[in-house]
Amino acid sequence: MNEKKDLGVWGEDRAVRYLRLRGYRVLERNFRCRQGEIDIIARKGGFIVFVEVKLRKNADHGEAREFVTYAKQRRVICAAEYWLVKNSCELQPRFDVMEIYAPAGTGTLRPTIRHLENAFSY
Repeated sequence: MNEKKDLGVWGEDRAVRYLRLRGYRVLERNFRCRQGEIDIIARKGGFIVFVEVKLRKNADHGEAREFVTYAKQRRVICAAEYWLVKNSCELQPRFDVMEIYAPAGTGTLRPTIRHLENAFSY
């Protein structure tokens, strides 16, 4: 693996741990289809949650959530629609963004994590 990919996996691992500690059941990671990809698919209560994880060292060039562009949102929504049909899911879909700030990369002991629920509309 390369450094950027390692950092991405590290960030997603932190996001999964964060979600599980808050009662989410992680169903799938890195779901890919022709329509796009979804970093994490989880459920909690009456929601099926599609999570986009954005990791940055800092917010010097903008908040991490700002990098979830409209085009990226459309791809995530299309992939989620495909997943919902394929999995016959009746739960209410929700799209979350998790910002992870890790100043020392994978050496960051306590990354800052912000979980933005319902970050974009279906």
